[in-house]
Amino acid sequence: MTSFGQFARHILATALATAGLLGTAWADITVGQTAGITGPVAGSVKEVTQGAKIYFDSVNASGGIGGQKILLLSMDDQFDPKVSAANAKALIDKGVIALFLTRGTPHTQAIMPLLTEHKIPLVAPSTGAMVLHKPVHPWVFNVRASYQREAERAIEHLSLIGVTSIALVQVNDSFGDDAAAGAMAGLAKTNKKPVAHEKYSRDQPDMKQLVARVLTKSPQAVMFIGAGAAVVEGMKAVRAGGSTAQLVTLSNNASAAFVRDLGDTGRGVIVSQVFPYERSIAKSVIKEALDVASKASLELTPSMVEGYVSAKVLVEGLKRAGKQPTRQSLRTALDGMSNVDLGGIELGYAPGDHTGLDYVDLSIVDQGGKFRR
Repeated sequence: MTSFGQFARHILATALATAGLLGTAWADITVGQTAGITGPVAGSVKEVTQGAKIYFDSVNASGGIGGQKILLLSMDDQFDPKVSAANAKALIDKGVIALFLTRGTPHTQAIMPLLTEHKIPLVAPSTGAMVLHKPVHPWVFNVRASYQREAERAIEHLSLIGVTSIALVQVNDSFGDDAAAGAMAGLAKTNKKPVAHEKYSRDQPDMKQLVARVLTKSPQAVMFIGAGAAVVEGMKAVRAGGSTAQLVTLSNNASAAFVRDLGDTGRGVIVSQVFPYERSIAKSVIKEALDVASKASLELTPSMVEGYVSAKVLVEGLKRAGKQPTRQSLRTALDGMSNVDLGGIELGYAPGDHTGLDYVDLSIVDQGGKFRR
């Protein structure tokens, strides 16, 4: 991640280039990110950002985009929506060409008014909230599938394997409500209702008492819709309560850090995924990401795949945005990216469709702490 010192040098370079003092050289292209670098989602934010950074580094090592390097300027919002909005405004004021990989549904919602006001694209928000897909926001370009589709797919799978009593535990915010709508749709398809449906505070989760109430209903499976530490606490409470219920969560928790925090509880947990299997070289984008991660001495994880593919989408947009890309030319370029092969997965945008990918799969955590499909 880029320091503010490096960014200051970038601003100086921009001024010199504008004044014609650098001849034909152009300034670097700076992209802004606000996310919970510290706080309850720090582990997965680190991994998704690593995935993006190794792709940017590989592009820069090959000459960048028309000789311009891509710089990622990241700010820590501690997973607080108010800080997310303040960070986004600071990044916009510093001249970033786009915002990128924001984390969290209410956090991204807090940023959305700024996009229209300042006419700046947000590429690959790390959230699958339906509010980012419908109605189409002209400055938001999603890469990953929606949470509703993930939750619905997971519920359908549970029904197929004979699970009849399913409990829902969700965070009480826009993300939780959004994903829970998908879960309820999946239940409705199989003429079911949740045996329990509990909500917890994002700021002060009390999982022990909440889970105790859920377990009085003897569920065969419990779907947790939430992030990081709270979901870990909830899943551990299920096991501490003596339940062997199947544990399920969504792709926002598909990180090595999440599995590590679960410890022994992680074995057998189902986690939905919105990108191809991180060890399947059948998809050329995964083979490419594995090679790049290996050179960086990193082990590829699902969250890193999200960052890598998201960075690839942004770079493709920048390549199409002209020799000296602007916020507007980037938006125009992204709107014209239909049927783009990213390496075995196809992404498409149009002015009336900013969904990107619709890929959804399921994985299970094995006894070694790895995601298996």
